[in-house]
Amino acid sequence: MALDGIIFTYVAVLVGAITVIGVLYERRRRRFEPEPTEDHLFLCRKCSYVYTDDSDVELSRCPHCGTSNEVVEF
Repeated sequence: MALDGIIFTYVAVLVGAITVIGVLYERRRRRFEPEPTEDHLFLCRKCSYVYTDDSDVELSRCPHCGTSNEVVEF
């Protein structure tokens, strides 16, 4: 086998191995990551408590102090 063929095979095997490792790592990461939620995020203006509520709610009462709060937009 010529030197060019050996080098090509070596590089192809390394690139293939790195690709397989990357795909497996990404699948594992997605499996253990928490699923995104559709809930809205709220920040209480009075006590600064951060909490979530259903996605169909625009105003929500703080579970700590009872103040009505609007959805926090990022």
